[in-house]
Amino acid sequence: MRFADLHLHTCFSDSTYTPLELILGVAKAGLSTIAVVDHDTTEGIAQTIEIARLKDIEVLPGVELSAEHEGIEIHMLGYLIDYESKVLQEKLDYLKQNRIERIFKIVDKLKEVGVPLEPESVFDIAKQGTVGRLHIARAMVKEGLVSSTSEAFQKYIGDKCPAYVCGFKFTPIEAIKLIKDSKGIPVLAHPYTLHKDELITEFAEKGLMGLEVYYPEHSQSMVNFYLNLAKKFNLLVTGGSDCHGNAKSGIKIGAIKIPYELVEKLKDAKRNK
Repeated sequence: MRFADLHLHTCFSDSTYTPLELILGVAKAGLSTIAVVDHDTTEGIAQTIEIARLKDIEVLPGVELSAEHEGIEIHMLGYLIDYESKVLQEKLDYLKQNRIERIFKIVDKLKEVGVPLEPESVFDIAKQGTVGRLHIARAMVKEGLVSSTSEAFQKYIGDKCPAYVCGFKFTPIEAIKLIKDSKGIPVLAHPYTLHKDELITEFAEKGLMGLEVYYPEHSQSMVNFYLNLAKKFNLLVTGGSDCHGNAKSGIKIGAIKIPYELVEKLKDAKRNK
């Protein structure tokens, strides 16, 4: 059987893996197909596809868009997108600037609770990548302010923590529309983070086409629940590891492997759009 991991990141967002390191890891994991879904950027896709050809690995072009709904941070995966679309790139530039502004706001909040982190420390780690909370967590570890990235999230920058800032300017519906306008398939990432499953109904009515059912943090009961929801609303089923390289050391490439038939269903959905 052929297997896929449809949720992987590169150093062009907040993973430590370069495209080459990613593909070497994918080959080692025995996967035939992956999706690169960096946060609010597509800059790593072309390079990853080129390297993957040498290993006969299929790369689905994708993106993970950040959105906000009533103070809840929501991530929308876009699969099989036209990643060179001018409209998409204009929107991604906007989101990239939004992310930079968010870093300054989070750092200010950290200082208010006695954590003296400078924005430059975060941007030095992010380098060319779209900057996010994981970069902040890594900077905090590097500066000796916390012992691990997990501690940074649990005590300071995780959802509902004292230095958390959502601040994304897109709504989930706008993210769905942008993905569709870019000829892609919109899929809700790690739905367990919603804590409001009724939103899935709303999103499905507004154009959502899939659910990321298979995910490292999903228990078997969650998987069963989301499989039933997908069936109820005629949504595609996807899954992936959400590997960020060594930035999330406990999550490896291929920690979630889905059968290739689910990739084929994604492709069929795109052909039939």
